[in-house]
Amino acid sequence: MPFRAKMKIPASLCMRCRGAKRLCGLSYCPIEIELITRSKVGVQGSVREIEGSSPPSVFVGRYGYPKVSVYPSAPPIKGDTSSLAVSAAWIDMPLEEFISQRLSMLRGSTEFSVNAAVDPDKLLQRIQEISLSKGSVDVDILLEKPIDTSRIEIDDHVTPMGPASPMKSFTLDSTKTDQHIEKVYYDTDLKARDAVIALYENKLDVERISQSLSVGIMGEGRRRKIVPTRWSITAVDTMISDDLVEDIKDMPSIDKFLAYRMRVNGNYFMAILTPSNWIYEWGESWFPGSTWNMWGDEAEVEIDYEGYYGRRTYPDIGGCYYSSRVAVGEAFKRMGRSGGAITWREIYPGFNIPVGVWFVRENMRRLFSQKPEEFDTIDEAIKYVSEWMKVPPDKWKSNSYVYRTLRYNNLERFFSI
Repeated sequence: MPFRAKMKIPASLCMRCRGAKRLCGLSYCPIEIELITRSKVGVQGSVREIEGSSPPSVFVGRYGYPKVSVYPSAPPIKGDTSSLAVSAAWIDMPLEEFISQRLSMLRGSTEFSVNAAVDPDKLLQRIQEISLSKGSVDVDILLEKPIDTSRIEIDDHVTPMGPASPMKSFTLDSTKTDQHIEKVYYDTDLKARDAVIALYENKLDVERISQSLSVGIMGEGRRRKIVPTRWSITAVDTMISDDLVEDIKDMPSIDKFLAYRMRVNGNYFMAILTPSNWIYEWGESWFPGSTWNMWGDEAEVEIDYEGYYGRRTYPDIGGCYYSSRVAVGEAFKRMGRSGGAITWREIYPGFNIPVGVWFVRENMRRLFSQKPEEFDTIDEAIKYVSEWMKVPPDKWKSNSYVYRTLRYNNLERFFSI
């Protein structure tokens, strides 16, 4: 099987494990992923035509910018496939099921200039109709070259994604449009940021909002662009969290340190909300054998942060910074309170496949849905979350901007009046 060949896992180990014990050290079973994916994709071999129901889903690549590849995608099945593109639906799936769902999304590709969204041709308009759809939409994609589904592989450095081939033609059935997305599509005077906030306030999934931004169906008419998916996700997380943070700054501060902790699927998520003005950090510690520390000798700690007025530069730690920031802003807004936040994550050996920033956003949302423990001091709160840590607490504290600021630089001056 291609998965075992790629990962170089001995057959004898697989026979002893049978997907249950994770003897290979991975947090997912490559064989189970392949079997589930094959059952979704159907017969093995070459695929010359994709007939299925798009969840809806369109991916935009970033290579070649300002000319980019746009990929309408669908599994080779018809019906309600909406769960394949909604991040909130993925969090309770076994990792194998999530990865296999991603791999079952077959893609046709075509190229556009990023400025094509200003005056879209008929093909781009049809692709945009996918994102306007209220639910799953039936599509038929003829390919210039067949997709060889037997060559599906898992690569530890690439986000799970179904195979693709250049598109010869693309058609879709008529479908009902989502009224909220349709409204921002036709409002060519509405700025992209305002469109994003409007869709978020109407309870649309963040992935759906970022896809709408990505295919160029929001923003002021002459400024509309096709945006690579990777960039659009971070842009939407940033806009939403900026709006949330500005809202909570006018609210009274919490009066205790609120500590949260949660272990899930080879990860440990921690958060401490602080009785102060807005101050925030996101930190990650990747252990040897995890995605971004495959060959290291020890767990590294990286933290990015901001003070009351935010950041002027993009965080080195990447888009997860803003995904966690969304969850923090939502937590404070539900409480009707303001404060600061320490948010940390430890990633353990075996969790070595990039799954996307949705994993942080949805797990942090779930973390904040729990009842917190309350403490009078920041050291007490850190002692509580450190009970499950594998990184020494002092290593986290020595790298923590929020801890150093509140602990050593006169905590009282950060309290809201």
